Amino acid sequence: MATNPTPNGPEKITYQGKIIEVVEQPMNVGEKNITFEFARRSPGTRIIIAKDEKVLLSKEYRTEIHGYDYRLPGGKVFDTLEEYNSFLTTGGDIAEKARLAIIKEALEEVGIDVADVELFALSKCGATVEWNLYYFVAKEFSETARRDSGEGEDITTMWVPIEEAKQMCLDGRIQEDRSALMLLRFLNS
Repeated sequence: MATNPTPNGPEKITYQGKIIEVVEQPMNVGEKNITFEFARRSPGTRIIIAKDEKVLLSKEYRTEIHGYDYRLPGGKVFDTLEEYNSFLTTGGDIAEKARLAIIKEALEEVGIDVADVELFALSKCGATVEWNLYYFVAKEFSETARRDSGEGEDITTMWVPIEEAKQMCLDGRIQEDRSALMLLRFLNS
């Protein structure tokens, strides 16, 4: 019978940047003591906004792909790792912080004033990378003219028919795979 790893001491941060840190965690696995290593990033948010058989997508220039990507609107829950790590020590509700962050992001990024959102899903990145994305569905919202994209952001928005949005998820035009999957799940629910 396999023994599940259990923490055996405090984490040790071996590298810390503005949004990513590398962490070593001593673990007991049966009689052995080993060190697990993983990368941690502050969580992010995404929002699904649908009306009249269409879904709102943004077209955004992304430096990591050297081009444009269609995306679900969203952003960071915390601006820095320091903020995130400090919040973790409080035992506060990250889902609530994510809810507040997505309401702010929707207004700033795509000009949607969200009155009510519901958590749809939480996507965890994987075993060696901790980067959770909180997916929300806008239940009540209105469109505004206000948009305040951040410095260096090139974002346009479009209402896409549901069948085309599904195809965009499948053909790779929506390149963030986790978001493509969550959008497909929502559109098929």
